[in-house]
Amino acid sequence: MSGGSRDTIYALSSGPGRAAIAVVRISGPKSSQIVLDLTMGGLPPPRRAVVRALRVPGSDEVIDRGLLLWFPKPHSATGEDVAEFHLHGGFAVQQALFRTLEALEGVRPAEPGEFSRRAFENDRMDLIQAEGLADLIAAETEGQR
Repeated sequence: MSGGSRDTIYALSSGPGRAAIAVVRISGPKSSQIVLDLTMGGLPPPRRAVVRALRVPGSDEVIDRGLLLWFPKPHSATGEDVAEFHLHGGFAVQQALFRTLEALEGVRPAEPGEFSRRAFENDRMDLIQAEGLADLIAAETEGQR
C-alpha cells in the first residue's frame, strides 16, 4: 500500500453501482476537520446519526443532504477517528463528494483492504479476524461463506 498511514483515507463502503444510499467512510487524523469543513453544526455526538447538508468548503454549493455518523478514536472500526456519510446513492452525488475530498491536503482514496489493515495495526482486529474477513469478502459460493 502506497499511502502513509497518517493520511486520511476515504472509500465507498456500500459498494459500487446504482443504489438508494451510498455510504462513504473516512478514517484518519483529519476526519474531524473534514466533518467540520463540509458540514455546519460541529461534530455530532459519537455513534449517533444526525442529518446534515454537505457543502464544498469555501462555497455555498451543497453536495447532498444525508446522515452523518461520528466514531472518535479509539472506539471505531479502524481505531482512528472515523466519519460516515450516508448520502443519496446516485453516481453524481458520490463523485461530487469524492472530488471535494480529493481536493483536501492529506486526504486520499483508500486502497483495497486499507481500512482492515488500519484496524489490524490499531488492535481493533486480530490476524484471524482479518483472514476471516478476507475469506468472507472473497466468498463466491454458499460453502465458502
